[in-house]
Amino acid sequence: MENAHKFGSVVLLGPPNAGKSTLLNALLGQKLAIVTAKPQTTRNRISGILTRDDAQVVFLDTPGVHRVGGPMNRMLLTSAWNAAAQADVWIILLDADKYVRKPDLLDTEADPLKTGAASFAGPLILALNKVDAVGDKARLLPLMEKASRIWPRAEVMPISAAKGDGLDRLLARVLDCLPQGPPAFPEDQLSTAPLRFLASEVVREKLFMALRQEVPYGVAVEIENWVEEPGLTRIGALIHVAKEGHKAMVIGKGGSVLKEVGRQARLELKELIGGKVHLELWVKVRRDWTEDPAFLRSLGLGE
Repeated sequence: MENAHKFGSVVLLGPPNAGKSTLLNALLGQKLAIVTAKPQTTRNRISGILTRDDAQVVFLDTPGVHRVGGPMNRMLLTSAWNAAAQADVWIILLDADKYVRKPDLLDTEADPLKTGAASFAGPLILALNKVDAVGDKARLLPLMEKASRIWPRAEVMPISAAKGDGLDRLLARVLDCLPQGPPAFPEDQLSTAPLRFLASEVVREKLFMALRQEVPYGVAVEIENWVEEPGLTRIGALIHVAKEGHKAMVIGKGGSVLKEVGRQARLELKELIGGKVHLELWVKVRRDWTEDPAFLRSLGLGE
């Protein structure tokens, strides 16, 4: 039947900073995944649910696929590949502007994705993102040809997640690829992620934006208290830092950094929750937490 309802899942895969979270938010039409200019911002698999009259699509945003070691990075990769194994469609996202300028980088960064895609029999879409940053569009042609040789089964689509260019065509192709089926979630549900988790991600995003160099990568956010009162949600978030020296940076002189992070997070949480929010932030040193598998699992990494 031509008008049969579609339902399925689509995983977004790609190297760090390819724009996966930006694409997820753009496809949903509102912000769900945190976005910063720093690579490896996404740590957990985030699901976004797009509901239309003719289809319901579960998009799975994933951490960047890379070859960096360490317990946390291994868990990030596990999360990405676990999501991929469940998906009906793969979208591999590449930073077109980056590879147009440095084409040799694609050979090394594509390797784990090439290996993973070889075991996937379903529809494969290769989205060349950030084409708005490529001044001479003719420079995209060699990249498209090279990407097609690396992933011969993939349909190549130039897009700009930030500008919205090519997203209608991308979504139409995704819908063509999905199996028929009824919706699995209520039409007003935006994600399968709990609200508490989304709140912790909002705080972490503001920390990423406020902090310099390696400090954001040594920060984790855990929601300790969540109390809903009439017209007010009280949230207490604990910020873990990996080194003693990072604690002072997160707090800032006279508490300036923490206050600004709290202010920005509170404004966004108010929109997310749909009501007033009282947010309290604490900072605690948890040495080398990025090397502690049990603690990483408690944060949901690798799930």
